[in-house]
Amino acid sequence: MNETLQPGALAGVRVLDLSRVLAGPWAGQLLADLGADVVKVERPGAGDDTRAWGPPWLNDPEGQSTGESAYYLSANRNKRSATIDLASPEGQSLVRQLASKADVLLENFKLGGLSQYGLDYTSLKAINPRLVYCSITGFGQTGPYSSRAGYDFLIQGMGGLMSLTGRPDGMEGAGPLKVGVALTDIMTGLYATVAVLAALKRREQSGEGQHIDLALLDVQIACLANQAANYLVSGVAPRRMGNAHPNIVPYQEFPTADGYMIVAVGNDSQFASLCKTLGKPEWSGDERFATNPQRVKYRSELIALIHAITVRRTTDEWVAAMEGAGVPCGPINTLDKVFSDPHVQARGMRIEMPHPLAKQVPLVANPIRLSESPVQYRHAPPTLGEHTSEVLSDWLGATAAEIDALHAKRAI
Repeated sequence: MNETLQPGALAGVRVLDLSRVLAGPWAGQLLADLGADVVKVERPGAGDDTRAWGPPWLNDPEGQSTGESAYYLSANRNKRSATIDLASPEGQSLVRQLASKADVLLENFKLGGLSQYGLDYTSLKAINPRLVYCSITGFGQTGPYSSRAGYDFLIQGMGGLMSLTGRPDGMEGAGPLKVGVALTDIMTGLYATVAVLAALKRREQSGEGQHIDLALLDVQIACLANQAANYLVSGVAPRRMGNAHPNIVPYQEFPTADGYMIVAVGNDSQFASLCKTLGKPEWSGDERFATNPQRVKYRSELIALIHAITVRRTTDEWVAAMEGAGVPCGPINTLDKVFSDPHVQARGMRIEMPHPLAKQVPLVANPIRLSESPVQYRHAPPTLGEHTSEVLSDWLGATAAEIDALHAKRAI
């Protein structure tokens, strides 16, 4: 954690986060880490859906559950939580007032879901023309699927990612697989952050905000990268290849005497070094393997030859030998090994923050390193409604009597 907090890169930017689960909250957390004041609006008594997505739960110093799920903790650092009932007229009015003071609004309601509350972009633009309003949905604001609900797993399938992930047909364990984390949600959160920053930059010149329309399906397709390009150029749909790379060989996992390792050869020079390390320098001169296009053509023959050798030594032995030869190579770590890795520890990728219900909460650090306006760790993911009164006072200048009246009406 920062010993002395400096003004963050986004200090002074106010973000009203009406989103829940992962894509929107991920964007909100990133903006908060960069210094923005992010207010998370949640349902009274329930809050973000992910608060209930446990176990595991954060434990207090006595080992008792705090009721704070690890899932929720992963995406809500540095925010302030305000509980407001959007179903009540008073609650809707409060959110409109907060939106009038905000620079950015994040939401991931279904298409038109906020219109019934008068909290859609058109309504809020009328009271705050400078507002950058970011809508995240499964399928976007237009198109025949726009009214459908979208979930990461569904989008990984519809967007083509699962057609590329898993062992090829004919192999044991063949079949499509989703990625082990909700990667489409995470990528959408990152794209949302980029879009918000671009809109804020444009606002500096124009003085006006704008509406950002982000769809999980669009993002998933955009992130197919070279695989999408392979299809568009060739007209041939790529198929599942397990851990192999469609364009580079050898670039996959290999069995060792005690497990597996990854070898990622990116050019012919590295391949020659690999051959020497494997004790087969003649392979680099073999016309079947001398260049990457040839290695792609004769993939199965080469992979079988490498397999027969890598099983003779342990993963650690091979990794050490490969590193010494300049061949990109590494183990396939479980998360306990990830966080005990000395390099990961040196990079500070695990942090701890004080938490009101537990002595400390362990979190994954933000990977962005800014020399002059570093990421800030100001406070832990908030408990439900922890900052309601504070936010209403800070943003709206509400008095204690006014806040008490809102409590009495169950608007907050």
